[in-house]
Amino acid sequence: MQVRIIAVGKIKERFLSDGIAEYEKRLVPYLKLSITEIAEERRGVHASASQEQHAKEKEGERILAAIPEGTYVVVLDIRGTELASEALAARLRSLQLAGTPSVTVIIGGDLGLSDAVLGRAALRLSLSPMTFTHQMARLILMEQLYRACRINSGEPYHK
Repeated sequence: MQVRIIAVGKIKERFLSDGIAEYEKRLVPYLKLSITEIAEERRGVHASASQEQHAKEKEGERILAAIPEGTYVVVLDIRGTELASEALAARLRSLQLAGTPSVTVIIGGDLGLSDAVLGRAALRLSLSPMTFTHQMARLILMEQLYRACRINSGEPYHK
């Protein structure tokens, strides 16, 4: 199965980029992974609510343009469905068995995701009720994808 991650912004912290690179290596035997980074929309430090909304919509346009046709779209959303690792693995397995060619997971920036992007989602997934930076969310997502692959392969994983 192919999994594409579309994420707003670049990873700035070395410890996070090292962790993401490690999980990219670990995922090679299980799935085809690609990461597309979407540029953060520039705005002033003291941007108004309307300027922030405009920035979120511009980022959303770039995200929507990067989503391939026929993919199953998952957006990370704090108000989304929380899944245990086993449930995430089962969801991925069922998509694969149904012949879904690819899954695209979208991680918004610090402003979140536009309504248009949220509306494109087949699944709104929450990693936790806690708030994480979008950079940290990418690392957590990668670890959970790896864990789901191990579960689906019948390999041991830490509970």
